[in-house]
Amino acid sequence: MPHHSNLKHRPYDGSKPLFRIGLSSFADNAWLDVDENTEFYLDEKKRLIAEIPDKVFLTTENTIESQSEVLELIVEYLQENQSEVREPDADLPPLMQAALMVQEDLVIMGKRAEGWCLVAGSVCFPSSWSLDKKIGEPLHDVHAPVPEFNKGTRNAGMIERILDNLQVGIPAERFDWSVYSDDDLYQGGRTGELNGDEGDHFLRVERQTITKLPNSGDVLFIIRTYIDPFDALKSRDDRREIALGFIGLLEKLTTTQVDYKGLDEGRDVLITRLQELVDAT
Repeated sequence: MPHHSNLKHRPYDGSKPLFRIGLSSFADNAWLDVDENTEFYLDEKKRLIAEIPDKVFLTTENTIESQSEVLELIVEYLQENQSEVREPDADLPPLMQAALMVQEDLVIMGKRAEGWCLVAGSVCFPSSWSLDKKIGEPLHDVHAPVPEFNKGTRNAGMIERILDNLQVGIPAERFDWSVYSDDDLYQGGRTGELNGDEGDHFLRVERQTITKLPNSGDVLFIIRTYIDPFDALKSRDDRREIALGFIGLLEKLTTTQVDYKGLDEGRDVLITRLQELVDAT
């Protein structure tokens, strides 16, 4: 499939601990990532919106203002940073217009009585979750399956405070990773997880950013998904260091974390493949 990124981001290399919020700042011109795979991503979005619209685009009430803000910000960014900007389809909801201009998935979070909630989203490339099961929920329920991020945990409280204190014009990013047995961008269920077979393995990375919307006060959560075949590691000069770091992360996973990552059957196979990279270097 034509969406491999040549391992642009490698959060599985052991340089950062797992299951931490781990936010950091980034350059002003790096908010969105446009690359040679743009058309493939946008075609996939259009296909999914046509085939399963109620699973990939949903909104709650009273989000048009923040949707319009997102569209305005994305158009402005693309105009400043790209030579060619697609004309949005004015007949579509503003958030969908914005989503069909970029490779990223877009989620709007709004402050409600129960805390920060997922109030609107265009999510065509989820990693083992479904927008239709999360829309309208507070974030501590959205994150309920994630070890150490469910309601009442320290991380859940920290996320609320981070979003409360997020400043306009100062976005932040974090990364997450998973491993699947195929390279489908849409992984709405949990069927794409790694099994114990020694077949194809694909490294899936999410670059996640949060941005405060200046007028509504809502927060835009952006998810950019990158996918590479495991064998792409073989061509890197630093493959030994990446493999050793990756092995270290996998060995530290608790039983709960292994289950969440979908590696119950596949962790040992993955470690074996990584060790082969180390031994061959």
